[in-house]
Amino acid sequence: MNHKYHVIGVMSGTSLDGIDLVKCLVFKNEKWNYKLEKYKTVNYNKYWKNILSNAHNESGKNLTNIHEEYGEFIGNEILNFIKKENIQCDYISSHGHTIFHEPEKGKTLQIGCGKTISQITNITTICNFRQLDISLDGQGAPLVPIGDVLFFKEYELYLNLGGFANITIKDKKKISAFDICPVNYVLNFLSKVKNKEFDYNGEMASEGFLQYDLLEELNNLNFYQKDPPKSLSREWVEKYIFPILKKYNYSIEDKIRTFCEHISIQISQYIKNDKILITGGGAHNKFLIKRLRNITKKELNLRSINLINYKEAIVFCLIGVLAIRSEINCLSSVTGASRDSCCGDIYIK
Repeated sequence: MNHKYHVIGVMSGTSLDGIDLVKCLVFKNEKWNYKLEKYKTVNYNKYWKNILSNAHNESGKNLTNIHEEYGEFIGNEILNFIKKENIQCDYISSHGHTIFHEPEKGKTLQIGCGKTISQITNITTICNFRQLDISLDGQGAPLVPIGDVLFFKEYELYLNLGGFANITIKDKKKISAFDICPVNYVLNFLSKVKNKEFDYNGEMASEGFLQYDLLEELNNLNFYQKDPPKSLSREWVEKYIFPILKKYNYSIEDKIRTFCEHISIQISQYIKNDKILITGGGAHNKFLIKRLRNITKKELNLRSINLINYKEAIVFCLIGVLAIRSEINCLSSVTGASRDSCCGDIYIK
């Protein structure tokens, strides 16, 4: 069997920043490894931000049309990426964009039609990575821990600060992973009230004051008392977080400051040593990282910018390759499913 694969990984997170494209050489000698060769972020324009943020309210028919149109958008952006960078590619591994994720109801949907992407690019495409795990009574998340285990063995903790904070914890006996709390999904929502896409370097947070009553109510949410495996979603934020934030008549700066404290407190419970890899857009938030360091009393050294920005897309290259090889790419120890599985629909070119 081939042990070397040229793969384009595609990721779109809940923060609605855009789609991350990476070209990786994924290879296996004694162990799996990768080489990040090309990378690009395609920022969403107003049209796509509006479509994706409101798609969960659409009818089934309209959602099907959006699914195909978004797949066409991704496919064309991949073609542009390939042509501009003169890329050799065997496979495309596309996570898609999550519209809803309710594992307790057996439902999840990531749009971005794999068949359409494959037809436009003439490249075999792997997608729809969460549904099988949910059908096996899992959370359908997180998926990235397989990459933590196979690509980044030197660490014991893996913290991603994206739309949500999720962590992988590796010890001698087992690996566990779960969502901790919202991060950029909420911080960006609050920033938009001030006509800003996000809180650059945590500048608004640094201008705000910590409001202890708001902080206490956030910290007392039932989700934080649950044992893993557990996962978060847009639906949960809209049902539980937004009403609390709306209830308090504090300035946006105060709310952002307080929510950063909430994030730091929730994450700090799981940071037991410095063998930690921190990635995701939240790693660029200097105020948030400062608060994390202060509360955890750890150095929390950050890695390269490219790994911070593109780790999830890189790992999806591996997840796609494992799907092609019919090997395990979804771990029941982290999702709570009845068994490990090989997830992903494959659309042959």
